[in-house]
Amino acid sequence: MASEDETLRRLTVEIQILESTAEALQARINQVFAALTELRVANATLEGLEKERKGSPLFVPIGGGSYIKAKLESFERVIVGVGAGIAIEKTMKEAKENVGKRLTELENTGVALQQQLTQVLEKIRDGRTTFQDLLAKINEREKSKSV
Repeated sequence: MASEDETLRRLTVEIQILESTAEALQARINQVFAALTELRVANATLEGLEKERKGSPLFVPIGGGSYIKAKLESFERVIVGVGAGIAIEKTMKEAKENVGKRLTELENTGVALQQQLTQVLEKIRDGRTTFQDLLAKINEREKSKSV
């Protein structure tokens, strides 16, 4: 009986750890999807800019849902974020390649994180099933002792 109680305690701790892991993975997945959305907008913007002419009117986002009016001077060179708050100037072709590569990497990361989350959720489900089975077994034994 003591070993069953110990097993219940161990399962409880394991399930709690797995639930924390699942929450952390979900948070990372959310961050990846937010970054993917941002990169997809950047990619679409770069594609759209190639179709515009010099002097075309633009609305440039300045944050907080606010924009300023501007005119397209040139799109031959683009300032591209490369991570850690650093941005460098690249040609339009290089910028599109960079954004495309980052999109692919993030998509792969998202898939890997989703697979890890699925595995953790399966372990949680299995742990809970084992916990419930063991608890039912203990309760049944306690009932038979009291009768």
